[in-house]
Amino acid sequence: MRAGPENPNRDHWQAKARQVARTVNFAWWLETLSAPLLITATIGAAGLWLVRREFSQLAPGILVALVAAAVLILALACWAWAVRKFEKPEQSLVRIEAAMLLKNALSAAQAGVSPWPAPLGKVDAGLAWRWPRLSLPPLGALALLAAGLWIPVTGPNPTAAAIPEHPQAWQQLATELDHLTQEQVVDEKYLEETRKRLEQLESQEQEQWFSHSSLEATDSLKKAHRAETSRVGNDLDRAEKSLENLGKTANQAEQNRLMAEFDQALQGLQNGAMKPNPALLEQMKQLGSKEMENLTPEQIEQLRENLKKSSEAIKQGSGDGESDELLAGEGPPENGKGSVDRGPGHSPGVLGEEKDTIETGKLTGLEAKDLAQATPGDLLELQAGQHDVDETPSQVTRGGTTDATGKGGDRIWKDALDPAEQRTLKRFFE
Repeated sequence: MRAGPENPNRDHWQAKARQVARTVNFAWWLETLSAPLLITATIGAAGLWLVRREFSQLAPGILVALVAAAVLILALACWAWAVRKFEKPEQSLVRIEAAMLLKNALSAAQAGVSPWPAPLGKVDAGLAWRWPRLSLPPLGALALLAAGLWIPVTGPNPTAAAIPEHPQAWQQLATELDHLTQEQVVDEKYLEETRKRLEQLESQEQEQWFSHSSLEATDSLKKAHRAETSRVGNDLDRAEKSLENLGKTANQAEQNRLMAEFDQALQGLQNGAMKPNPALLEQMKQLGSKEMENLTPEQIEQLRENLKKSSEAIKQGSGDGESDELLAGEGPPENGKGSVDRGPGHSPGVLGEEKDTIETGKLTGLEAKDLAQATPGDLLELQAGQHDVDETPSQVTRGGTTDATGKGGDRIWKDALDPAEQRTLKRFFE
């Protein structure tokens, strides 16, 4: 606008025109920024998640600064693009006079044709903000960027990736030893020795964990442990059953036999590598000695209960024996037991329940339409008819002179057989 002598009316309307121009230009900038901001925020959120996952050591402040810089660069680029549509104050004067119906008074005053109108109480340029349309894209972009910055992301664990997983048999064996330790049913000396052997395997170099020698040693240790737990469990069961049957019989010979079985089980528990709890073993020694008559029935029953609980605890901590048998090819324990000699065996219905037999009905031949393309087995024709029977009477010659009509079997008997054959058949059928 041209400068001139001080004129309050002119200054008022020109100030209002500049204000309207700023409002219109700001709206143009927001309109230009909305779509690129939303697209960039979507891509930026995915990029932030990726950066946070791969570079978890980065401080959050650095990421916020990067986001702010990217938004600033985008805003400046959109401002430079929207400048082409920006409105000048002279254009805003026309907008004001058109909205307020001033009949070109402002344009004429700007051109110096007429004086500037007096200021009015309220200047209306005919503009209104549509906040829902303008606010949704920035708010959506802000939400996406906030999600990319603060949603928890689990980064890669290089330490875990570098260390290979231990053989599964080591974990199984360690779990079984922990169970026996917790239940306190086995002598600690055996558990310590087994743990030392397991630790020796684990102390190998990682490259040797899955070597043939390491796996063979692991399998040997596992089988030896399983054999010991099975042996101790069976001996405890035998001792418990002997005590149970001992209280049910009054026969002295039977009692002696049961005590002999108890002593055998006790001897097996004392001689093996794995021994039961020392306190339980001491109770069994007292019962097996000559001081048995000093024990009350309640003490014997208590010992039997302790034997039963110890056996159950040992069996529970002996691992998945059935799975090992299946892997070894011994098959399931029921319905078709297998062995190393004849294969794994199979349970009935291994492929599912058997369905009822489908009734296929009678077989019917198919009529071939084109005999030139018929195949063997095709039905060519069906006819209804009767046998062609020769009813002409047969004649029998006797003595070469007289013809006689044969009847029934005589026609075959006399015509087809000589006298010697006829006599033979008569003897056979008499």
